[in-house]
Amino acid sequence: MNDYGELLDESTVRFERLLAGPIERVWSYLTESDKRAQWLCGGDVETVAEGHVDMHFHNLSLSSAEDIPRPEKYKDMPEKMSFEGKVTRCEPPRLLEHTWEFEDESSLVCYELTEEEDKVRLVLTHRRLDSKDIVLSVSGGWHTHLNLLVDVLEGSQPRPFYKMQQQYVSEYEKRLGLA
Repeated sequence: MNDYGELLDESTVRFERLLAGPIERVWSYLTESDKRAQWLCGGDVETVAEGHVDMHFHNLSLSSAEDIPRPEKYKDMPEKMSFEGKVTRCEPPRLLEHTWEFEDESSLVCYELTEEEDKVRLVLTHRRLDSKDIVLSVSGGWHTHLNLLVDVLEGSQPRPFYKMQQQYVSEYEKRLGLA
């Protein structure tokens, strides 16, 4: 398995990770605000079709002492950002799909969980990305956040957020031919 995201088409990126289980535990890190805030964002997820999704990002809270300062690219953005979405499909503890509403764009994120012995395979697919810049940003961002999920589930010290994120954005520029 390759940790790097795969571009399925010009507006869809897909990631796979093999995570420490059991599946119910991984599901809780996708749907419970306090656990999700440790690797992605806080906010409530109503785990029913048409349920509301709150996403409260504070990436500085994911950083450790070894991290680099907040990159120049993000200096004009607020430290905390919130987005909303709507659950489009939910089959606990195996599938969660929701919209991701950002300004005037609406993309779609799907988390699929499959048990594999004592591990859980996560397949994350992010669709309806509007531009190459967004594909690049989403690819580097998901790669970083998924690495943090791995760290949290394994009980490891989370890696420095912005240091990783900068590295992966650069990698994806090359990998996706966007440099």
